[in-house]
Amino acid sequence: MKTTEWNDVLSVDVDEIDEDHRKLLDIYHVLKQALADGDSPDYIEAILEELVNGTIWHFSHEERLMLKYGYAEMTEHRAAHRELIESARAFLQKFREGGKKISQQDLEFLEHWLTGHILTDDKRLGAFLQQVM
Repeated sequence: MKTTEWNDVLSVDVDEIDEDHRKLLDIYHVLKQALADGDSPDYIEAILEELVNGTIWHFSHEERLMLKYGYAEMTEHRAAHRELIESARAFLQKFREGGKKISQQDLEFLEHWLTGHILTDDKRLGAFLQQVM
């Protein structure tokens, strides 16, 4: 399995946001390891729930910063957050209803889901926050 490691490419150069992103990637790695180890479906489900809940908390954190510093692109960024939360909840529901299995394609979806937003929307937010914080 390919491993998504934290590196400067994923950094938005705002420590508190980078720390959140590192934690989310850590949970993703716990998930990958649990799958490789053949851990129970209930344990896998608990990790997925932690990933979804951690992401929801992280998005709230980002949105608080956007409000505090008057981020002009907040409406669009918040809409992206809502779409990502919906897709994460749908993924969790699919896992629950589909025999609690995760395919390689599912892992690739999660990896892209985690990193894609960082590399686009969050990079722009990071550049803005660097100027105003």
